[in-house]
Amino acid sequence: MTTQLETAFAAIDAANAQDPNLEDGQPAALLYGQRMSAEQAALCPHASDRLKIAARGQHIERWTLPRDTYPQGRAGYLEWRREQGRRHAARVGAIIAEAGYGAEDVAQVEKMLRKEGIKRDTEVQALEDIICFTFIRHYLGGFAQTQETEQLLEIVRKTARKMSPEAREKALATFEMPEAFAAAFA
Repeated sequence: MTTQLETAFAAIDAANAQDPNLEDGQPAALLYGQRMSAEQAALCPHASDRLKIAARGQHIERWTLPRDTYPQGRAGYLEWRREQGRRHAARVGAIIAEAGYGAEDVAQVEKMLRKEGIKRDTEVQALEDIICFTFIRHYLGGFAQTQETEQLLEIVRKTARKMSPEAREKALATFEMPEAFAAAFA
């Protein structure tokens, strides 16, 4: 790992360590970043520093803009999510610029964190695949307990649609899932 990357990770982790929400005894945002890095290493072992940073910082300081500060429903959720993407991009962009990364690297990381170019930009798509794997592995089970069956199936379908064909294939090989869920990845 490069010194710049170590510096960037340390700053992202320090920010996320401030999350007052705990999961498994750790700040939730810090744990999420670590889980994203683990999925990135498994899915994209030869990733650029930019992808590694985007994965680690994907939810930086997410708790500072609670979901309930936006209207309920899909429109409010999408508005909140877009603003989170802008905030995450700006915060991580500033961190990596301070760590010594150049303007091109900063711009690409910010683009990934705003999710601009899914299905068109290989790094943006790789980040989306990492996000989906992290969700499936660590959060889908708990989330499933709060959803009706048909609503959950639609969420699984939407998750699968976001993924690259290669990631969908790998998901089928990696995760045991009911036939209806597996059909979404085929």
